[in-house]
Amino acid sequence: MTRILIQYLLPLLLPTLLFFAWSLLTQRRRAAHAPDATVRETPWLWLAIAGVVLLGASLVTVALTGGSDPTGTYQSPRYEDGRIIPGRVK
Repeated sequence: MTRILIQYLLPLLLPTLLFFAWSLLTQRRRAAHAPDATVRETPWLWLAIAGVVLLGASLVTVALTGGSDPTGTYQSPRYEDGRIIPGRVK
């Protein structure tokens, strides 16, 4: 669950979260006349595009920097001396 949150949801939602944090910090006075003006004036399309671009960049980075050697051989998990040895690429 944490991997899904960090790898997919965080990059997708980060531009929107940063925009709303910036909007709240820079707002000089609360708009008593129109309290939902920030939500109506939000550039949703640009935030969505920025989120998708950030998500794509993070997935490409993980794909290029993660993983194991493709020429290695996989050693399956096994039970040895009363404990389970997890699978790995050797």
